[in-house]
Amino acid sequence: MNDADLREHLCWLIREGHAHVPFEEAFDDVPVAKRGLRPPGLPWSLWELLEHIRITQWDILEFSRDPGHASPPHPEGYWPDSPEPPSANIWNETFERILTDRDEFETLVRDPRNNLFEPFAWGDGQHLLREATLIADHNAYHVGQAIAVRRLLGCWK
Repeated sequence: MNDADLREHLCWLIREGHAHVPFEEAFDDVPVAKRGLRPPGLPWSLWELLEHIRITQWDILEFSRDPGHASPPHPEGYWPDSPEPPSANIWNETFERILTDRDEFETLVRDPRNNLFEPFAWGDGQHLLREATLIADHNAYHVGQAIAVRRLLGCWK
């Protein structure tokens, strides 16, 4: 696999994945009344998962391109304060922000001037390849949780 193929594969992995539905499908057409419900036995709602994905992906994006970026406190800074979204508009804005940040991260990955393997001058040895696989892995994990929540709430196909 050459460099360009690896970059495209990483973007495909972030956007599509192998063994799970894409992010868009997992969070598409969620009834407004179900977005803030926590199913019995599970500690998060669909809103909490959506906002967690947004915050985490944004943090990885900013860390990857801004040496001065300060991450939120862990773990509380990576989760919303409420299981319910503040409004339908905020849900939609969060969804769109995830897509925009994903596109911006993919731009970093596709740019051949950005060495995938060279550790950033900041951090603890992280490099762009690690951050790309982290986004793909993290989002896939939470997409799976979203499908489980939707099944338990009766709003998955």
